[in-house]
Amino acid sequence: MGTWRRLLLCGRASLRGGGGASVPPLGCRAVGCGLQLLGAESEALKQRRTQIMSRGLPKQKPIAGVREVIVVASGKGGVGKSTTAVNLALALAANDSSKAVGLLDVDVYGPSIPKMMNLKGNPELSPDNLMRPLLNYGIACMSMGFLVEETAPVVWRGLMVMSAIEKLLRQVDWGQLDYLVVDMPPGTGDVQLSVSQNIPISGAVIVSTPQDIALMDAHKGAEMFRKVHVPVLGLVQNMSVFQCPNCQHKTHIFGADGARKLAQTLDLDVLGDVPLHLRIRETSDAGQPVVFSHPESEEAKAYLHIASEVVRRLQPPPE
Repeated sequence: MGTWRRLLLCGRASLRGGGGASVPPLGCRAVGCGLQLLGAESEALKQRRTQIMSRGLPKQKPIAGVREVIVVASGKGGVGKSTTAVNLALALAANDSSKAVGLLDVDVYGPSIPKMMNLKGNPELSPDNLMRPLLNYGIACMSMGFLVEETAPVVWRGLMVMSAIEKLLRQVDWGQLDYLVVDMPPGTGDVQLSVSQNIPISGAVIVSTPQDIALMDAHKGAEMFRKVHVPVLGLVQNMSVFQCPNCQHKTHIFGADGARKLAQTLDLDVLGDVPLHLRIRETSDAGQPVVFSHPESEEAKAYLHIASEVVRRLQPPPE
């Protein structure tokens, strides 16, 4: 039995001294001391928190050569975030061939960019000892997946992960980029906070399916970016509808318009809807994203529309 539990149980009985005077229950005295200790600890924590906050947030430093940083995030895994990030990067380049686009994968534990962009190998080093991104389909790419074996798990604690993120942010020679699309890990943890506080971000794109469970976490993701003063450009409603290839009947497998309802709650826009289509999955697994391999398809057009909406929101409002 734990110490606190024994004290509380013993305190139920009143103890009497030899003169018959009532002695305060032991449990009450112990609880009183415990509350005083908790109060002292709470005050110490408040003072410590005040000291930390007085230092301010880390000073943001732009990534050399990068004009706009767009993060693609989701509150939950498995909603198509990486697929959206890859096709968004390709769509940004396809909509304006004069723009240079890069793709950074900061999902340390589960990097997807190497497979989706059909890239393998280790980055070369520049004369300044910076890693050079790997290039395919006109997109410069960097990922933790280039630095470890494909099947090797990354079994790291927080400090090692933060060190890796710092290297991916600061030790890559991007050249000159108009847009850098950052594929974030799912959730609202250390990586999201570190990236948001260390580099200036032009805007965040939140990806979700219309399913209630996914929308709950997407809501949290949007609120996190607002708390760290990152503009949320809008939501992407992924896997919005399934159309039978035989009879053309449409089925809303994950629900209908859930992301639109969330967007209204958050006072945001839906940047676009991406259908649940076999072609998107097949092209992603084959390392030939749909925007590149089937640019005239309805699926590719959905990503091209999302990219144009993102660019429109990045432009300064007219005076």
